[in-house]
Amino acid sequence: MASATDSAKNEEADLVLTWSGRWTLAHRILAVNLLTLALIALSLLYLDAFRNQLGAERMRLVEREAIVTADTLAAVPMGQREAILAKIGRSTRSRLRLFDASGARIDDSWRLTGPTYRLRDPTTQAWNKDVARALDRGFNAIVGEPNLPDFQEPAVDRLGAWPEARKALRGSRVVNAMRAAPDLTPVLSSAVPVDRDSVLLVTANDRDFTRTVRSQRRSLLLALALTTIFSILLSVFLARTIVRPLRRLALAAHRVRLGRAREVKVPRLPSRRDEIGMLARSVADMSQSLRHRIDNIEAFAADVTHELKNPLASLRSAVDGLERVDDPALRHRLLAVVRHDVLRLDRLITDISEAARTDAELTRARFEPVDLGPLIEQIVAANEARRTTGDVRIAFARPRKESTIVLGEPGRLARAIDNILDNAISFSPPGGLVEIAASEVGGQVRVRIDDEGPGVPDEAREAIFNRFHSVRPEGEDFGRHSGLGLAIARAIVEGHDGEIDVQDRDDAPSGARFTIVLPAADLT
Repeated sequence: MASATDSAKNEEADLVLTWSGRWTLAHRILAVNLLTLALIALSLLYLDAFRNQLGAERMRLVEREAIVTADTLAAVPMGQREAILAKIGRSTRSRLRLFDASGARIDDSWRLTGPTYRLRDPTTQAWNKDVARALDRGFNAIVGEPNLPDFQEPAVDRLGAWPEARKALRGSRVVNAMRAAPDLTPVLSSAVPVDRDSVLLVTANDRDFTRTVRSQRRSLLLALALTTIFSILLSVFLARTIVRPLRRLALAAHRVRLGRAREVKVPRLPSRRDEIGMLARSVADMSQSLRHRIDNIEAFAADVTHELKNPLASLRSAVDGLERVDDPALRHRLLAVVRHDVLRLDRLITDISEAARTDAELTRARFEPVDLGPLIEQIVAANEARRTTGDVRIAFARPRKESTIVLGEPGRLARAIDNILDNAISFSPPGGLVEIAASEVGGQVRVRIDDEGPGVPDEAREAIFNRFHSVRPEGEDFGRHSGLGLAIARAIVEGHDGEIDVQDRDDAPSGARFTIVLPAADLT
């Protein structure tokens, strides 16, 4: 069946895969789903920036505490300093120490308050803390964050044990440091000079910082785990619903291509109403159509062989007889047989070639609007000009202009109508009348060809459209027709999405009525 439109030349260019052309469909589905995971993984970098920002903010708080305390200590007498350190340390839960220039610790907030924070021993904590610390180390490795130096209270608490305090005393500026406690919680320290002879050191174990960061990480890891599971399940689902049926269709198409089985069962997937179901049904219909066409070609080849053998056998017999016959009259009759068989073979080969080309050419033809009124008028005029009608008259009731327009290939439509007209003329009695009419009825264009011949018996009305089926009128020379005319006409009509049939005339004592029905062209 021919299509009314042609595919664009660059249609395949839109379907070419450049960078992923060698990936299977399942791999591409998985890659698309994993892309979502990659985006979530990138949020780890955001979490790392959040952690750094939070750490810097906590460090600024400790630094501000150290500066404010140092300014306060500088304004009060020496004997009141330790009480001030204790009050501030109790409120901020930090430890404040004052060292003199010789390195000795002269004041300590813990002497009055006791420990305001306590470093935890990892060996005494639950297993989930070990998991949390392992995740911390893994996260640092992923984002390339160096591990913090370990924090440990010095055995002798002097200025020399605190590098940041020594720098602050020498440089008269604030020096900060961050270390990791044994349980990997951060210990923040800030050293600031109080005067030229002393330096203040503030240390704090910020466990809230660790809890906040770990809470964010747990939420992100949970989301990542759930998304990973969902992506994998979605990939499996898509692979089962898309890749598996496509693979079955590909295998079925491969078996059709090999042609080793007479019938290849292509899954039609009737329960699916999506594009995969449409593809399955299209491939199944295509394979059935291909099998039907192959069967027709095989049958056509067998019929051609059979039809060619008869004139060849007659020709061979006549040629062999010429070698043995000396009678001029008999030789003349044999030569006439040879000429007749050659003409018969030529006519047969021409019609066979026409029948073989019909299907192939219709599938490639560009259909255009065709007004059947002028087309039939040209066919009738050509028959009368060639005097092929004998004394049979042809009457054509020309329809109104542009009322019988169809989409088709003009040459092929003319051939179909001409074949039926030739058949009607050959069966018409001497002086008979062949009537042709064309009209548009209910979105269909009907072409009717009536003759005054003997008509077509009910049991032969389908067979006359078969290839090489020929029931000729009495008195006609044998071999004048190949039996392909009506078969070619039907192939052309069906190639234009139409139908053709034959009935007895209901307005005359005898005669056949051939009717061609074609869809009318929609030119709106």
